[in-house]
Amino acid sequence: MNNITKYIWIGWTSARSNLAYLAEVASRGVFLFVILYIFLQLWRVTYAETNAQELGNLSLTQMLWYLGITESIVLSAPTIAQEVDEDVRTGALAVQLIRPLSYPLYRLWTTLGERVVRFGLNVTVSIVIALLFVGLIPLSLPGIFLFLLSLPLAFVLDFLATFLVGLGAFWLENTTGLMLIYSRITMILGGMLIPLDLFPEQWQPLLKNLPFASIVYGPARLFVQPDLTFAGELLLRQAVAMGVLSLLVAWVYSTAVKRIHANGG
Repeated sequence: MNNITKYIWIGWTSARSNLAYLAEVASRGVFLFVILYIFLQLWRVTYAETNAQELGNLSLTQMLWYLGITESIVLSAPTIAQEVDEDVRTGALAVQLIRPLSYPLYRLWTTLGERVVRFGLNVTVSIVIALLFVGLIPLSLPGIFLFLLSLPLAFVLDFLATFLVGLGAFWLENTTGLMLIYSRITMILGGMLIPLDLFPEQWQPLLKNLPFASIVYGPARLFVQPDLTFAGELLLRQAVAMGVLSLLVAWVYSTAVKRIHANGG
């Protein structure tokens, strides 16, 4: 079995493992249903009070679809930082290192397998809610293709950031605080709660170029308003962010592994 096949099989096994616990995954769907319904009511009041047909160039229908995609992305995130943190603190990482696998790649493919299942269920719930309460938005095959092209890159980008947070366990007692900060920043600056187009105009260029926007705002915006130019810019930002974060992860990981050797594992 070559390397690529090996890691694909790891991802497939992770996805099947999550399918075996659908009740746990479905409970997240119930939570998502409640959250989206509350957001729908809040945005209905906002559109009514401002007497606006569009906010941030999004109609109320598009806004609910946008929120459905952003919530599906954020709530599908596995607890990779906590798992890496635990591997480091319990010494399980030393066992992982003697296996014929790259630990970061093993974690990446495990995460992707798990996330595909979670996102699939989340987005199904979101679509049902959107169809029930606001109806369908215009969709096109090229638009869906561009969205599906940017989504895996968003998942990989999110993995690199959370894996980096988990590696912090080599120097910190616990990375829970760091992960809490990262998740809250992603929710706010990534555009999960409010589209970045509704932020002050002078902030928007900076926010849209941050990696958080490439994880949440970019794919969701591409889904509700497909645009080839926007897609090109998003894919470029994702590629640059992945390159920078990959180098950072490689440097931190190699430094951390040397600490294991120095301490005898």
